[in-house]
Amino acid sequence: MKICPVTKKSSRVGGGYSNRTRATQFNPTGTVRKYTNLQKKRIYIPELKKTVVLTLSTKAIKTINKNGAYRTLKKAGVI
Repeated sequence: MKICPVTKKSSRVGGGYSNRTRATQFNPTGTVRKYTNLQKKRIYIPELKKTVVLTLSTKAIKTINKNGAYRTLKKAGVI
């Protein structure tokens, strides 16, 4: 399944009605599945002297850049 191991983000169902439809008649617009922005990344963890390949959301990549790979992945339970 397409899910980020750090932020636990996955796809969501979106869609709905325009305001004009609400005001006049029932005319469903349908639902759309919206996927998260997942990227495949190779991350080197200096504490373990190891490289891991993970599919991460872009928010998780920013978090790893800010807080460090080992600390973020340890907190998420990945390593």
